[in-house]
Amino acid sequence: MSGINTLKPNPGSTHKTKRIGRGPGSGHGKTAGRGNKGMWSRSGSHQKRGFEGGQMPLHRRMPKRGFTNAVFKKKFSTVNVSALGKFDKGAKVGPKELLDAGMIRRLAKDGLRVLGDGQIDRALHVSA
Repeated sequence: MSGINTLKPNPGSTHKTKRIGRGPGSGHGKTAGRGNKGMWSRSGSHQKRGFEGGQMPLHRRMPKRGFTNAVFKKKFSTVNVSALGKFDKGAKVGPKELLDAGMIRRLAKDGLRVLGDGQIDRALHVSA
């Protein structure tokens, strides 16, 4: 059984720390990998978040809020399952019957939707 003091990292799994600005012999002396002159060679330099070199940043090109494409919005008439319980057993239920019963005011352009709120205790022939 080997002790914890004999554990070593796998070969190649560790790297020597790069110490920059510590003389020419280190390979990262003088300019310390920052090149010559310019904004990025100075200490404390940074660009503000989202800066794109003078181009209008993406977060300013996008609209502040979303939008709804109202032109293509679907318009439905809706009726709940519980409302269908007012019809007799085996009755045919369609948009015309719902209009006559006063359950919908008008048949919308994109048709009728039967919503699942409530329960029904009789068999009906529904065509929406």
